[in-house]
Order: sequence, then structure tokens, then C-alpha cells
Amino acid sequence: MKTLPVAAGRGAVACAATPVPRRSLLLSTAAAGAALQSEQVPLRLTRNVAGAAAKIRASADAAQAATFASTDEAFSWAKKDNRRLLHVVYRVGDLDKTIKFYAECLGMKLLRKRDILEEKYTNAFLGYGPEESHFVIELTYNYGVDRYDIGAGFGHFGIRVEDMAKTVEIIRAKGGKVTREPGPVKGGKTIIAFMEDPDGYKFEIIERPGTPEPLCQVMLRVSDLDRAISFYEKACGMQLLRKRDNPEYKYTVAMMGYGPEDKNAVLELTYNYGVTEYAKGNAYAQVFVGNIDFAKELE
Repeated sequence: MKTLPVAAGRGAVACAATPVPRRSLLLSTAAAGAALQSEQVPLRLTRNVAGAAAKIRASADAAQAATFASTDEAFSWAKKDNRRLLHVVYRVGDLDKTIKFYAECLGMKLLRKRDILEEKYTNAFLGYGPEESHFVIELTYNYGVDRYDIGAGFGHFGIRVEDMAKTVEIIRAKGGKVTREPGPVKGGKTIIAFMEDPDGYKFEIIERPGTPEPLCQVMLRVSDLDRAISFYEKACGMQLLRKRDNPEYKYTVAMMGYGPEDKNAVLELTYNYGVTEYAKGNAYAQVFVGNIDFAKELE
């Protein structure tokens, strides 16, 4: 019987003061990716419980280790587990400045903020609706650190808007940096634009009215697309929603998630022809996945 060890560390904080208990799952892509190649490599999972009266950090003494008879059993469990993307975590150099920028330029709301004095960091959660039902951003400010290296592996976040022209006008009026003017996406008809936040994170603005999930995607660059798709399918239980090859521009994208793109947040995996490695930097942290039925397990 294999015991799958717990991943810990400041980057793996998984706290949620929400009315509905839930489990969040953080997978180590390095270990789980290796597990796809060898049965001898353990899959690293973090399973944390958080309720209205409890805030549990992802640490060795506060998490539950998941136990499976084999890696195949762990993958099977992942596919059957009822999940959705909970939040994306990344680090910023000036928390108050970033919160103000997201609120004024992108229309997000500050959902909650907590200061962890003993660990010397502060978290802020922002989004377009309650954490119980929406994908949200978790900003992390580490005391005294005013800048980070974003690296080349992280691509951008996607935000759907009703009116592209009005959104871009507001971004400019509030001092935002528009790096791509509104226009059709390469090889398609969807109107998009790009902007950067104060820390240099890129946001793709997508004109798509009537969406229930405005914070709609996280784009990551990968060096082996088929292997990455296999990892997210097996280890995370995601579905390959669509795959599109763009030979003219020498890249391929794959959309992964737990439901249709028009209703759910998704991961956009991008493979650029011939690129086998990306500098990961130290700014982007991880995406958390949650089991929306975990309350039943606590009864």
C-alpha cells in the first residue's frame, strides 16, 4: 500500500473560510508527471479541509495523506472526484497597489484578506463572485519582497468582458498598460486585447458577453503537450475540451477543464514548436482544485 506524501511550503497554502466545507487538492506537477512514466514514483497530493470555523494550512501536521494501492488507483480516483478550479495563486510586490488596480481596471472585488504575521506574508482573494461558486485570484505578498521573476512558463490570465472598447478605455484611464490593441485573435474571429498589471502579469481580455465566469482561463506554456494533457487528465481528472494546431504561427493549444469553456474556468496549455524548456521564475505559484461534494464526506 503506497502512502502518497503531502506537499508543503508557503507556496502550498490552501486556506478558505467559506460556509461550505471543501477539500482542495494541490498536485506537484514534477512528481505526478514522473508518475505517468513510472509506477515506482509516488504521486504527491495535498488534501486539506477548510470550514467556516477552521483555517487549515497545507503543512505536514495539518493535512491528511491520501493512501492508494497504486498510481492507477490514484488516477482513477482523480477522474471520479467531483471538482472545479478554485483559485490561482501568484506573488506580487505591492499588494495594495495590485488590489486597487484589479478593482479599478478589471472590476474585481476584494473578497477577503488575511495577514499571517508568524509566516510574514499576506493573502488577498479577488474575483467576480463568491469563492464557493467562482474561480478567483489569490495574491500573496511576502514581507519585504518587492519584485519577482515571472519567467517564461507562465503565459497569461484570461478575462471575458461584455464591451471590449469600454474595458480598454477604463484600463487606459486608470493607468493600465495595453500591450495589444483589440482585434481578432490570430487565425480566428474572437476579439481580444492584452494588458499588463503593475507586476508584469499579462491578461488576455476576451470579448464574450453573457459569461457566468469572467475570470475564465490560465495559460501555461509546456514543452511536451501530449504528456501535459495526459497528466491533467489522469492526475487531475480534467477533460480535454479542445485542441487547435496553428502551423502558420508554429504553436498548438489545448484547453483542459471540468466543464464547457463558456461556463467554467479552464487551463490553456500552449506548445510552441521546438521549445523544450521554459524558465519558470518564482512569481507564479499554482492552481488549486476543489472537490465540491466534500461536505458529504465530513458528515
